Amino acid sequence: MTGMERTEIRLAGSGGQGLILGMQILFRALGLEGKRAAQSQSYEPTSRGGYCYSDLILASDPSDYPLVTGLDMIAALSQVGIDRSLPFIKPGALVIVDERLVETPPTGPFKLHVLPLSQRAAAIGSPRIANIIALGALARLSGVCGKDSLETAVCLETPPKFAELNIAAVRAGFAIERLAPAG
Repeated sequence: MTGMERTEIRLAGSGGQGLILGMQILFRALGLEGKRAAQSQSYEPTSRGGYCYSDLILASDPSDYPLVTGLDMIAALSQVGIDRSLPFIKPGALVIVDERLVETPPTGPFKLHVLPLSQRAAAIGSPRIANIIALGALARLSGVCGKDSLETAVCLETPPKFAELNIAAVRAGFAIERLAPAG
């Protein structure tokens, strides 16, 4: 990420997967590192189960356009999430998809990683932390932020009773198996 003036990141999937919270956590982690970002989200009226995404623009210029024009990174936790985001993915982008929830991974001129996000979440103890595992994997593969910043941010943005579980999720994302690109 060094030297880039603008980086566009998306978490995409279905409502109820914690995508907006996930991006708020990444926003906080970047702030802890002194980086400038803008965050936005969109979801369908059927907030649980409908298409949902949350975007973050990391830019060196505060006057930069705050909405996505071409994704540099995406983590998708559903088929609809990746399918509807595909037109925005730049060549060479980092693309992470859940191996169970995305039945047909996309093809294209990008770096695809098909990872066991939801399976790892279930193994740790809660399917609801797949979003945090995705953040950890995204941070590790891209270098967008450090593990310590992400762990601190997850504790600041989530209830204290879930701190241990969420820190385990961040660490699982940083250590997730099969980090080599698919294909």
